[in-house]
Amino acid sequence: MKKKSVLVIDAQGGGIGRELITRIRAAGLDCHITAVGTNSAATGAMLKAGADQAATGENAVRVCVRHADIIIGPIGIVIADAMLGEVTPEMAVCIGQSDAERILIPFVNCGSVIVGVGETSTGKLVQEAVMRLQMILES
Repeated sequence: MKKKSVLVIDAQGGGIGRELITRIRAAGLDCHITAVGTNSAATGAMLKAGADQAATGENAVRVCVRHADIIIGPIGIVIADAMLGEVTPEMAVCIGQSDAERILIPFVNCGSVIVGVGETSTGKLVQEAVMRLQMILES
């Protein structure tokens, strides 16, 4: 059976993406991880964390969402101009229109407030995202 393709997208320094990939690998989940950063620092951080392959920028997002089974990242990846403007409108649209399942981590630093999401540590949010990924991979 073909491994599921997981696309991790992050911006700025890539810290969330790095932590996601580190925890996915530590959990031993059987998937192929592609990392796409909005900039080279984010991409490099995710590649060092253990992504199988990586790319940078808007066109990389456009191409990689076509092949992903699951997309995971902070909520800002689907909000145009989020993350200090690193998420372009084209990126947000491509991610939103993808047929892939999306696991979005709610962070308040994306310039949007998500009502109903309490104050939770980044580590706990990332761990919950990895648990959701595991549920999808095992279904």
